[in-house]
Amino acid sequence: MGFTQIRQAGSHVILVKEGQTGKVGCVVPLHDELKIRTLKGISKQANTEE
Repeated sequence: MGFTQIRQAGSHVILVKEGQTGKVGCVVPLHDELKIRTLKGISKQANTEE
């Protein structure tokens, strides 16, 4: 999806990509399992500029 990892804070990775209107950020937890609502939130963040 064009994201680049910029840093990791504990068990979360911060990703960024350059969108049409500026930078778009996305925080992804590095857990073995994610709740459906968490996954939907990550997907919504990632598709902001799409």
